[in-house]
Amino acid sequence: MTREQPGAPESVPATETATETETATETETATETYVYAVCRRLDPAALRGLAGLAAGFPVRTLPLGPLTAVVQHVPAAGFTEDAWQQRLSDRADLERCARAHHEVVTAAAACGPTVPLALATLYRGDERAQQALDADRDRFAAALARIEGHAEWGVKVSLPTTVPEAPQSVPPATPRNGGGPSGGAGRAYLERKRGLHQAREQHHDRALRTAEDIDATLSRLATATRRLRPHSPEMTGERHRLQVLNAAYLVRTVREKELLDAVELLRRRTGAEVEVSGPWVPYSFAGEV
Repeated sequence: MTREQPGAPESVPATETATETETATETETATETYVYAVCRRLDPAALRGLAGLAAGFPVRTLPLGPLTAVVQHVPAAGFTEDAWQQRLSDRADLERCARAHHEVVTAAAACGPTVPLALATLYRGDERAQQALDADRDRFAAALARIEGHAEWGVKVSLPTTVPEAPQSVPPATPRNGGGPSGGAGRAYLERKRGLHQAREQHHDRALRTAEDIDATLSRLATATRRLRPHSPEMTGERHRLQVLNAAYLVRTVREKELLDAVELLRRRTGAEVEVSGPWVPYSFAGEV
């Protein structure tokens, strides 16, 4: 072991310690710019009091020429790729972030057409955010023009799942002489199974026709539509009902009552469970041009 010289300090030299401390402090205080949405000119007062995703950093506006971005500084250390992967695996934390993001977007949208950006849209500072967003200015302007005066409505349609339960696997009666099943009993058993199979197919076909009928009716009231993947019974938690339609409709605000009236009429006419939600910020359509 090398013995230190008399009087040599037991710790790292002061200059090196200060440098490491400063680096650690800079890492802890470094921020990135989180972008929630892009809109037309927005009164910053509409964002006052919103917590956003980072306590202690105000939600604010960032100019983009004729447009405005809604942004917030967030601590870089808490918004790394690894940190986001952890959030994605934590349902409660992910839901908290999604709600905070949506709250800010909704506040901006209350003032006019707003293009929401995806969760976790981050840039290394305001200047970088301005450069990247300004490069997409034409796309944002087209999207804002498209959704102005519109709202998004979600519609989910469900029907009872399947027809009768599958027949019990009880073998047909066996003749007394020990031979195989009688021809009549065997044919009847096969015909019952065939009938159940046909009934299930017909039920499925009727469900699909109902979904198409409802979608066609509502699409006539909408400026644009988007079909989404229906949720499985495992996702909905409803084992006895099958979701046959999951769609979003971009509807002019002046036609919202027509949409709701049409939904009520379709409920009565088809007997289906039609769930409608909205009005929402048009997340499903803001990115289209």
